[in-house]
Amino acid sequence: MTALSPRQNEIVAMARVQGRVSVDELALRYEVSPQTIRKDLNDLCDRRILSRVHGGAVVASSVENLAYEARRFLARDEKAAIGRAAAALIPNNASLFINIGTTTEEVARCLKDHEGLLVITNNLHVATLLYPHPKIEVIVAGGPVRRSDGGVVGSAAVDLIRQFKVDYAVMGASAIDPEGAILDFDYREVRVSRAILENARKAILVADSLKFERSAPVRIGHLAEVDTFVTDRLPSEAVRRLCAQEGVDVVETRPDSQEEGEVAAE
Repeated sequence: MTALSPRQNEIVAMARVQGRVSVDELALRYEVSPQTIRKDLNDLCDRRILSRVHGGAVVASSVENLAYEARRFLARDEKAAIGRAAAALIPNNASLFINIGTTTEEVARCLKDHEGLLVITNNLHVATLLYPHPKIEVIVAGGPVRRSDGGVVGSAAVDLIRQFKVDYAVMGASAIDPEGAILDFDYREVRVSRAILENARKAILVADSLKFERSAPVRIGHLAEVDTFVTDRLPSEAVRRLCAQEGVDVVETRPDSQEEGEVAAE
């Protein structure tokens, strides 16, 4: 699957802010034909990022996550930068959990040069990235493998995770609401994420700023429960104040991004 074009990235970002985009308005904005915009929207809908409606498209359902391949290409540069920043927080000779998510996979990608790590994960992609490295030990949680994204979910994964007390948890999420609730789509995955959060001495949340523009139905926890939040940027002063009040260290990889950066973010 090819990456989204700059125009498609902008269309997705606008749809997330407005909830809906119109073929005619987009054609006027970009000075292209309606047929060109329809092709863009059809491609985005094929990737399950948007859903077509008469005259345009709307954001995909808030009760079903985007397809894994689509998530991989959304905010790709932002996720890579978040991965580098989060990996830099983890010292050699540490133990850590890494949960399901395309952003946590970027963290794993940046841990390859670390030494003496013990990594426990329910993410088969993370395990595949790290197990070839002789100075990193990988333990994979057991249980059913979710075919859509290689995530291991269920009670067996929870039971294994609860046997450990590790130095760090590296956690992703599908959405963060304005009050700081950390959200996801699958209650089985959330049970594993809760176990990860409860059995780590320090929790690092990794999520791009567009997670504040999404919604998901199942609560993992709250920003107050994490020690460090690594993101491309915080979208509001209210969220920044919340993190300051709760003692959450914030690492922003693009702190000076403004409206124009928002459009390019995903």
